[in-house]
Amino acid sequence: MILDRFAVTDRVAIVTGAGQGIGRGIAVGLAEAGADVVLAARTSSDLDAVAGKVATLGRQALPVPTDVTDREALENLVMRTLEEFGRLDILVNNAGGSMPVPAMATSERFLEKAFSFNVTAAFTLTKLAARAMVDSSGGGAVVNISSRSASMTQTSFVAYGAAKAALDRLTRNMAPELAPRVRLNAIDVGGVATRSLEVVLTDDTLRRQFLDGTPMHRPGEPEDIACAVLYLVSDASSWVTGKVFEIDGGTESPSITVPVPPLEPSSAAEVPQ
Repeated sequence: MILDRFAVTDRVAIVTGAGQGIGRGIAVGLAEAGADVVLAARTSSDLDAVAGKVATLGRQALPVPTDVTDREALENLVMRTLEEFGRLDILVNNAGGSMPVPAMATSERFLEKAFSFNVTAAFTLTKLAARAMVDSSGGGAVVNISSRSASMTQTSFVAYGAAKAALDRLTRNMAPELAPRVRLNAIDVGGVATRSLEVVLTDDTLRRQFLDGTPMHRPGEPEDIACAVLYLVSDASSWVTGKVFEIDGGTESPSITVPVPPLEPSSAAEVPQ
Protein backbone atom coordinates (compact mmCIF):
# COMPACT_ATOMS: atom_id res chain seq x y z
CA MET A 1 0.00 0.00 0.00
CA ILE A 2 1.29 3.43 -0.91
CA LEU A 3 0.27 4.84 2.50
CA ASP A 4 2.71 2.44 4.14
CA ARG A 5 5.55 4.48 2.67
CA PHE A 6 4.51 7.44 4.81
CA ALA A 7 4.82 5.50 8.08
CA VAL A 8 7.83 6.02 10.34
CA THR A 9 6.94 3.27 12.78
CA ASP A 10 9.60 2.62 15.44
CA ARG A 11 12.02 5.14 13.96
CA VAL A 12 13.74 7.61 16.26
CA ALA A 13 13.59 11.34 15.56
CA ILE A 14 15.29 14.37 17.08
CA VAL A 15 13.30 17.60 16.77
CA THR A 16 14.89 20.86 17.88
CA GLY A 17 12.77 23.79 18.97
CA ALA A 18 10.21 21.16 19.93
CA GLY A 19 8.67 22.96 22.89
CA GLN A 20 6.19 25.15 21.04
CA GLY A 21 4.73 26.09 17.69
CA ILE A 22 6.00 24.40 14.55
CA GLY A 23 8.47 22.20 16.43
CA ARG A 24 5.76 20.92 18.75
CA GLY A 25 3.52 20.20 15.76
CA ILE A 26 6.29 18.29 14.01
CA ALA A 27 7.14 16.23 17.08
CA VAL A 28 3.52 15.28 17.71
CA GLY A 29 2.97 14.55 14.02
CA LEU A 30 5.94 12.20 13.85
CA ALA A 31 4.70 10.42 16.97
CA GLU A 32 1.28 10.02 15.39
CA ALA A 33 3.02 8.41 12.40
CA GLY A 34 4.78 5.92 14.69
CA ALA A 35 8.11 7.49 15.67
CA ASP A 36 9.69 7.85 19.08
CA VAL A 37 10.78 11.44 19.56
CA VAL A 38 13.70 13.17 21.25
CA LEU A 39 12.56 16.68 22.15
CA ALA A 40 15.14 19.48 22.24
CA ALA A 41 14.54 23.08 23.35
CA ARG A 42 15.71 25.43 26.08
CA THR A 43 12.62 25.36 28.31
CA SER A 44 12.14 22.12 30.25
CA SER A 45 8.50 22.76 31.11
CA ASP A 46 7.60 23.12 27.42
CA LEU A 47 9.39 19.87 26.60
CA ASP A 48 7.63 18.02 29.41
CA ALA A 49 4.25 19.15 28.10
CA VAL A 50 5.02 17.90 24.59
CA ALA A 51 6.42 14.64 26.00
CA GLY A 52 3.12 14.11 27.80
CA LYS A 53 1.24 14.54 24.52
CA VAL A 54 3.54 12.06 22.76
CA ALA A 55 2.95 9.53 25.54
CA THR A 56 -0.81 9.69 25.00
CA LEU A 57 -0.14 8.58 21.42
CA GLY A 58 1.59 5.44 22.63
CA ARG A 59 5.10 6.53 21.65
CA GLN A 60 8.17 7.29 23.73
CA ALA A 61 9.49 10.81 24.22
CA LEU A 62 12.85 11.89 25.61
CA PRO A 63 13.02 15.57 26.63
CA VAL A 64 16.58 16.94 26.47
CA PRO A 65 16.93 20.64 27.37
CA THR A 66 19.33 21.97 24.74
CA ASP A 67 20.89 25.22 23.60
CA VAL A 68 21.52 24.49 19.92
CA THR A 69 24.23 27.15 19.71
CA ASP A 70 26.35 25.13 22.17
CA ARG A 71 28.27 22.34 20.44
CA GLU A 72 28.67 20.34 23.64
CA ALA A 73 24.92 20.47 24.14
CA LEU A 74 24.40 19.12 20.62
CA GLU A 75 26.88 16.32 21.23
CA ASN A 76 25.00 15.48 24.43
CA LEU A 77 21.69 15.50 22.54
CA VAL A 78 22.89 12.87 20.07
CA MET A 79 24.60 10.85 22.79
CA ARG A 80 21.44 10.80 24.95
CA THR A 81 19.42 9.68 21.93
CA LEU A 82 21.70 6.73 21.24
CA GLU A 83 21.85 5.79 24.92
CA GLU A 84 18.06 5.78 25.23
CA PHE A 85 17.02 4.28 21.90
CA GLY A 86 20.17 2.76 20.37
CA ARG A 87 19.54 4.39 17.02
CA LEU A 88 18.80 7.61 15.19
CA ASP A 89 16.80 7.83 11.95
CA ILE A 90 15.42 11.36 11.65
CA LEU A 91 16.59 14.88 12.47
CA VAL A 92 14.47 18.01 12.12
CA ASN A 93 16.47 21.20 12.57
CA ASN A 94 13.57 23.44 13.54
CA ALA A 95 15.18 25.75 16.14
CA GLY A 96 15.92 29.18 14.74
CA GLY A 97 14.63 32.70 14.37
CA SER A 98 15.60 36.36 14.62
CA MET A 99 13.69 39.54 15.34
CA PRO A 100 13.09 42.02 12.51
CA VAL A 101 15.53 44.94 12.68
CA PRO A 102 16.13 47.65 10.04
CA ALA A 103 19.39 47.10 8.18
CA MET A 104 20.98 50.35 9.35
CA ALA A 105 20.22 49.37 12.95
CA THR A 106 21.56 45.82 12.57
CA SER A 107 24.91 45.36 14.29
CA GLU A 108 27.61 42.95 13.19
CA ARG A 109 27.03 41.03 16.43
CA PHE A 110 23.30 40.70 15.71
CA LEU A 111 24.06 39.38 12.23
CA GLU A 112 26.57 36.87 13.60
CA LYS A 113 24.06 35.63 16.19
CA ALA A 114 21.43 35.15 13.49
CA PHE A 115 23.84 32.99 11.50
CA SER A 116 24.93 31.06 14.58
CA PHE A 117 21.36 30.23 15.56
CA ASN A 118 19.92 29.55 12.12
CA VAL A 119 22.87 28.13 10.15
CA THR A 120 25.81 26.98 12.26
CA ALA A 121 23.64 25.10 14.75
CA ALA A 122 21.86 23.17 11.99
CA PHE A 123 25.15 22.46 10.23
CA THR A 124 26.80 21.13 13.38
CA LEU A 125 23.87 18.96 14.46
CA THR A 126 23.42 17.60 10.94
CA LYS A 127 27.01 16.39 10.90
CA LEU A 128 26.67 14.78 14.33
CA ALA A 129 23.34 13.20 13.45
CA ALA A 130 24.42 11.93 10.03
CA ARG A 131 27.30 10.04 11.59
CA ALA A 132 25.00 8.57 14.24
CA MET A 133 22.38 7.63 11.63
CA VAL A 134 24.82 5.75 9.44
CA ASP A 135 26.49 3.99 12.36
CA SER A 136 23.27 3.02 14.15
CA SER A 137 20.63 2.60 11.44
CA GLY A 138 22.53 2.57 8.16
CA GLY A 139 21.06 5.90 7.08
CA GLY A 140 18.36 8.45 7.71
CA ALA A 141 16.79 11.76 6.76
CA VAL A 142 17.30 15.37 7.83
CA VAL A 143 14.94 18.30 7.31
CA ASN A 144 15.98 21.91 7.85
CA ILE A 145 13.11 24.25 8.69
CA SER A 146 13.89 27.43 6.79
CA SER A 147 11.74 30.41 5.79
CA ARG A 148 10.31 32.17 2.76
CA SER A 149 12.34 35.11 4.03
CA ALA A 150 15.24 33.33 2.33
CA SER A 151 13.85 34.12 -1.11
CA MET A 152 11.65 37.21 -0.63
CA THR A 153 12.77 40.81 -0.41
CA GLN A 154 11.64 41.99 3.04
CA THR A 155 12.53 45.15 4.87
CA SER A 156 13.90 44.67 8.42
CA PHE A 157 14.83 41.04 7.70
CA VAL A 158 18.39 41.46 6.49
CA ALA A 159 19.85 39.21 9.20
CA TYR A 160 17.10 36.58 9.27
CA GLY A 161 16.65 36.47 5.50
CA ALA A 162 20.38 36.17 4.85
CA ALA A 163 20.72 33.42 7.45
CA LYS A 164 17.81 31.40 6.05
CA ALA A 165 19.13 31.85 2.51
CA ALA A 166 22.42 30.44 3.75
CA LEU A 167 20.57 27.52 5.36
CA ASP A 168 18.89 26.73 2.03
CA ARG A 169 22.22 26.85 0.22
CA LEU A 170 23.80 24.69 2.92
CA THR A 171 21.03 22.14 2.38
CA ARG A 172 21.62 21.97 -1.37
CA ASN A 173 25.41 21.85 -1.09
CA MET A 174 25.61 19.33 1.74
CA ALA A 175 23.01 16.88 0.42
CA PRO A 176 25.16 15.29 -2.33
CA GLU A 177 27.92 14.62 0.19
CA LEU A 178 25.57 12.79 2.56
CA ALA A 179 23.77 10.85 -0.19
CA PRO A 180 22.76 8.12 -0.65
CA ARG A 181 22.69 7.04 3.00
CA VAL A 182 21.36 10.29 4.48
CA ARG A 183 18.87 12.50 2.68
CA LEU A 184 18.83 16.25 3.42
CA ASN A 185 16.04 18.63 2.43
CA ALA A 186 14.61 21.94 3.62
CA ILE A 187 11.22 23.60 3.94
CA ASP A 188 10.79 27.33 3.37
CA VAL A 189 7.91 28.11 5.72
CA GLY A 190 5.47 30.97 5.24
CA GLY A 191 3.33 32.66 7.88
CA VAL A 192 2.23 30.04 10.40
CA ALA A 193 -0.16 30.68 13.28
CA THR A 194 2.34 30.48 16.13
CA ARG A 195 3.38 32.92 18.84
CA SER A 196 5.67 34.79 16.43
CA LEU A 197 2.70 35.70 14.22
CA GLU A 198 0.38 36.58 17.11
CA VAL A 199 0.90 40.33 16.77
CA VAL A 200 -0.39 40.12 13.20
CA LEU A 201 -3.27 37.72 13.75
CA THR A 202 -4.66 39.60 16.77
CA ASP A 203 -4.77 42.99 14.99
CA ASP A 204 -7.77 43.29 12.65
CA THR A 205 -5.98 45.54 10.15
CA LEU A 206 -2.78 43.50 10.03
CA ARG A 207 -4.71 40.23 9.90
CA ARG A 208 -6.74 41.41 6.91
CA GLN A 209 -3.57 42.56 5.16
CA PHE A 210 -1.96 39.20 5.85
CA LEU A 211 -4.93 37.19 4.60
CA ASP A 212 -5.32 39.35 1.49
CA GLY A 213 -1.64 38.78 0.71
CA THR A 214 -1.92 35.00 1.07
CA PRO A 215 -3.60 33.22 -1.86
CA MET A 216 -4.97 30.48 0.42
CA HIS A 217 -6.51 33.23 2.63
CA ARG A 218 -5.47 31.68 5.91
CA PRO A 219 -2.32 31.38 7.99
CA GLY A 220 -0.54 28.06 8.03
CA GLU A 221 -0.92 25.69 10.94
CA PRO A 222 1.94 23.72 12.55
CA GLU A 223 0.32 20.54 11.22
CA ASP A 224 0.70 21.84 7.65
CA ILE A 225 4.46 21.85 8.18
CA ALA A 226 4.38 18.53 10.02
CA CYS A 227 2.74 16.89 7.01
CA ALA A 228 5.53 18.10 4.73
CA VAL A 229 8.15 16.93 7.21
CA LEU A 230 6.55 13.50 7.39
CA TYR A 231 6.79 13.17 3.62
CA LEU A 232 10.45 14.21 3.62
CA VAL A 233 11.57 11.86 6.41
CA SER A 234 9.54 8.84 5.32
CA ASP A 235 10.14 6.34 2.53
CA ALA A 236 7.58 8.25 0.47
CA SER A 237 10.40 10.66 -0.47
CA SER A 238 13.16 8.07 -0.81
CA TRP A 239 14.24 9.59 -4.17
CA VAL A 240 14.33 13.18 -2.89
CA THR A 241 17.38 14.99 -1.51
CA GLY A 242 18.96 18.42 -1.73
CA LYS A 243 15.65 20.17 -2.37
CA VAL A 244 13.94 23.20 -0.81
CA PHE A 245 10.14 23.03 -0.58
CA GLU A 246 8.00 26.16 -0.21
CA ILE A 247 5.05 25.60 2.16
CA ASP A 248 3.55 29.05 2.34
CA GLY A 249 -0.11 29.26 1.31
CA GLY A 250 0.93 30.30 -2.20
CA THR A 251 2.63 33.59 -1.31
CA GLU A 252 5.07 35.05 -3.82
CA SER A 253 5.66 38.37 -2.08
CA PRO A 254 5.58 39.44 1.57
CA SER A 255 2.03 39.57 2.91
CA ILE A 256 3.15 41.96 5.64
CA THR A 257 5.80 44.68 5.28
CA VAL A 258 7.67 45.97 8.31
CA PRO A 259 8.13 49.75 7.90
CA VAL A 260 11.62 51.22 8.25
CA PRO A 261 12.73 54.82 8.66
CA PRO A 262 14.16 56.44 5.51
CA LEU A 263 17.91 56.87 5.26
CA GLU A 264 18.51 60.58 5.87
CA PRO A 265 21.67 62.63 6.27
CA SER A 266 22.92 62.80 9.84
CA SER A 267 22.54 66.14 11.59
CA ALA A 268 26.25 66.84 11.25
CA ALA A 269 26.44 66.04 7.56
CA GLU A 270 26.18 68.64 4.80
CA VAL A 271 23.40 68.06 2.31
CA PRO A 272 24.50 68.78 -1.30
CA GLN A 273 22.51 71.55 -2.94
